[in-house]
Amino acid sequence: MQQASAGSHKANLPKSTHTSFFLQSHAVRTLLPQRAPWRGRQPMHGIPGRSVSPLAALPESGIRKGTSLLEWTNKILPQGQLVNGVRQGWRLAWLAMMQELAPQTAKGQYSRPQYAFNGHIGDAQFPSESGRYHLYLGNACPWCHRVALAAVLRGHLVAPTATVLPQQQRRQLPQRPQPLQHVTLTRLEDNPTRARRGGWVFTAADPDPVFRAVDLWEVYDTCQPGFRGRCTAPLMVDRVRRVEVCNESAEIVRSLDEMHLLGCTDVQLRPKHLAAQIDELNAKIYSAINNGVYSSGFATTQEAYETVQAEFWSALDEMEARLKSSRFLLGERLTESDVWLFPTIVRLDAVYGPLFKCCRRRIFGAASPSGAVSGGGGGFGGAGDYPALAAWARDIWQIKVPGSRLQISDTLDLDAARSSYFRNLFPLNPGGIVAAGPTAADLRLQDLPAGRGSTALQDMCYPRDSG
Repeated sequence: MQQASAGSHKANLPKSTHTSFFLQSHAVRTLLPQRAPWRGRQPMHGIPGRSVSPLAALPESGIRKGTSLLEWTNKILPQGQLVNGVRQGWRLAWLAMMQELAPQTAKGQYSRPQYAFNGHIGDAQFPSESGRYHLYLGNACPWCHRVALAAVLRGHLVAPTATVLPQQQRRQLPQRPQPLQHVTLTRLEDNPTRARRGGWVFTAADPDPVFRAVDLWEVYDTCQPGFRGRCTAPLMVDRVRRVEVCNESAEIVRSLDEMHLLGCTDVQLRPKHLAAQIDELNAKIYSAINNGVYSSGFATTQEAYETVQAEFWSALDEMEARLKSSRFLLGERLTESDVWLFPTIVRLDAVYGPLFKCCRRRIFGAASPSGAVSGGGGGFGGAGDYPALAAWARDIWQIKVPGSRLQISDTLDLDAARSSYFRNLFPLNPGGIVAAGPTAADLRLQDLPAGRGSTALQDMCYPRDSG
């Protein structure tokens, strides 16, 4: 958007506007207080007997009161006009930033952008090979989280006993101290001030092993020179061909589930006999819950917010009902639908509730004693408003995958994610103050038993030969 300078704008005004502008400016300069010197006080022009110090500080206490506009402006300008003017200016700036951060429909509803890359492992150009694919994942991002969950559950982070890559291809992989995995990954840092586009950057502790990039934009631009879209995570790349594969989390999860190599677990997330049910349930989870929290937080009209909130809480009630009658969403074993729902549920109380205004109820602790579900206890260690969802989340969090470098509990640093959301989404939280909690310790994901059955992986998931 081109912006004209103040001088050029003024030069284009008609003569009558020049005169009006001059008179108004002169009147404002005459009526408003002049800047006080740094030392001492002076009377405020036009308001006898009133004095002010720099920043309107009270010298005795050091308390700053800004310019104290609301204390004296009613003698010049009605308070209502001042408040309405500031409110409208603030809202215009907020709307501009919200539309940059989260594209909006005409009704103020969040419209998630489409993804650019939709390759699939198993296609002719992307053969199923160990060590060939690399993932870029961000801790705060729920879409990255579902990919990390699938990688852990399928055993792609287990060090294989052998590699299927030819020697000449293995030489192209970076020499890393840990054993080669079927799929490698890099943890991104959410830092929009360092990133040249988007928010994801690499750190010294976890640099980019494929392109030696400094931020995710450089990876996108290397794969597709002149890339103009959003530089989103997750992103999967082909380390051998040095090209992008996919940046759609749903497709990456499917690829990881279907890629079965030596040393992988026997887990199947999308058994054929449940495929239709999984797809139908996933559509609801995505629209009403996964995307519902973002549509709530990024709504720019009350109507848009209330519409998505009604759908969100109705869908959560349905998930709670399902989990009261079965261990997982589609029966007694975990499926892809559970993987889709889990990242939103574990972030709800700590992030989406306070920041995205999804705070009507809580998963791990009752919002109020009167709001608790019958039989639920108060506090975050109790059952909360959704006791079945809380127990289900702990059930998944405590899964152990033999031999995996990462476990489910390693796929999310909740406190770091909470800090990232509150500090970086400044249109939603301009002050950057991070809420005190709930913390990961408050939710007691690890130390409070789920009490929903055997924790052996083979008892919780479908084997690959099922369905």
